[in-house]
Parts: sequence; structure tokens; C-alpha cells
Amino acid sequence: MAAHAYIKLVSPSEKKTVTLKEVKQLFQYYQELMKKTGEQLGWGYQQAAFPYQLIESDEGKGKWFYLKGDGHRYRTIIVGVGSHETGESFVQITLPDEATHGDKGKANEFCKFLAKKLEGELHLFSGRIMYYYKR
Repeated sequence: MAAHAYIKLVSPSEKKTVTLKEVKQLFQYYQELMKKTGEQLGWGYQQAAFPYQLIESDEGKGKWFYLKGDGHRYRTIIVGVGSHETGESFVQITLPDEATHGDKGKANEFCKFLAKKLEGELHLFSGRIMYYYKR
């Protein structure tokens, strides 16, 4: 059964809405940070920290994309954006049935990074909630 985590942009969040393009830009920023970390360490840390390719399919255009892993330790993570009837925007991270433990670990890491950058309320796969906005 698929598992879901959500980053909700609540009223204290700096941003009130988020687009898929902005989420992609945050993933690119994450990759740049990992590349710089690798340069400082003197090894290819970027590939270890982000072992995925960002792929957007025609059917998910503008709503979701997926991260395709190397097939062994990492397979797939699905990332989408949406909004509730209340107007509250969110980013949804989904682990499909074929996801590995490696995918879940990376997805948790990505969720925390995105929630921190968006100053949102993170609802983890376990059901726990982490608050990244100023209270």
C-alpha cells in the first residue's frame, strides 16, 4: 500500500501557495548543495545524496513528477502539489508499493528539506507532525 507525506502551507508559513515549478527548483537547489558538499569532501557526494532522475510525464504535467532511482536501492518517489477546499496549498510525497527502505529514508530527508524551505507543517509517513514555521 502506498504511503503519503504532506507539507502543508498554513497561515504562519511565509508562502501561501506553491507550484510544481517551485518544487522542482527546490530539488535543483538541493542537488547544488550536495554537489558543493561533495566538492568540499573531495568525493562524489551528490550521487549518493540524490540518486534519482527527475522525470515529468505527460499525464502528470503541472501536477506531479516522479524521481526515478537507480533500480537497486532506490526505485521511485512521486512528488505532487495541490490545494484543499480551504485554499491551503500542499506538497504531497508518495511512496508507491514498489518503494524500498532507501526510498523512504530519502523521502523523509527531502520532506524535511522542503518543509524547512517552505516554512510549512510536515505530516510524515508515520503520522507524526513537524512544524517548520515560526510560532
